[in-house]
Amino acid sequence: SELPEIYRQLVSRFSCFWKRLAGEYFPDAHLYFLEIGVGKKKSSAQVTDLYSIQDLIGRLVVCVTNFPPKQIGPFISEVLTLGVSDEKSRVILLKPDSDAPLGSLVF
Repeated sequence: SELPEIYRQLVSRFSCFWKRLAGEYFPDAHLYFLEIGVGKKKSSAQVTDLYSIQDLIGRLVVCVTNFPPKQIGPFISEVLTLGVSDEKSRVILLKPDSDAPLGSLVF
């Protein structure tokens, strides 16, 4: 069945696994520049307080893949990686409780 237009505009998808992109860390912005396995799109992630780049490799995360690219500092971010903040305003990445097919819809 066809999804309503407003819903199709908001639908996000599970990303596939993280892949390191030359281990780029931008200390001025406290973020990583990573390659996401969704067609090897790029994402910035301000998660340096809780995660090392090694922690992110192979990690399944929830991303929005249908937003337009956004300029973040010196690069273009093509995927919005989702997270929530803890009591110290650090970003905790969202992830499914169990494996889901890569590219699955988020409801």
